[in-house]
Amino acid sequence: MSKVTGTWLSGGIGESGDSDQDWPGERLGLPREGLGSMAGRGVRVGALFIDLVLMSLVTSLFVPVDFQNPDVMERFNYTSVLVWFGITVVMVSLFGFTAGKALLGLRVVRLDGKPMVGPLRAIPRTLLIALILPAAVSDADGRGLHDKVTGTVVVRTR
Repeated sequence: MSKVTGTWLSGGIGESGDSDQDWPGERLGLPREGLGSMAGRGVRVGALFIDLVLMSLVTSLFVPVDFQNPDVMERFNYTSVLVWFGITVVMVSLFGFTAGKALLGLRVVRLDGKPMVGPLRAIPRTLLIALILPAAVSDADGRGLHDKVTGTVVVRTR
């Protein structure tokens, strides 16, 4: 089974499933720690949380918040997701990071070494993050399906 699924289903939670890798990102040529090393899951989730809160604040500037009216709140929630999607795609495409990633010292980089992630990778990556499950499932390197599909990895910048 592991030949078909690779490292996605081999090993348990916390196990790498790959005996010739000593740290996450080693097979990708990333250092064990410090600048350019794989970002941990906790800090990536923290960056996403910061981004979602910031996008909700931005959305509240344009869409009224009325906790008593479910229709207004539903519109607010949908608009907030669209704002998050748009800003995330633009920021990751051009700069490789969002506000949350910048605050926590993270950056999205392409594995092929090109300087910009670009919209052709940022759009599907962000769509897969919005679906949650592809981003929650990770391989031995700690990369989610959204990063594997788009050929990207989240690394530390400090």
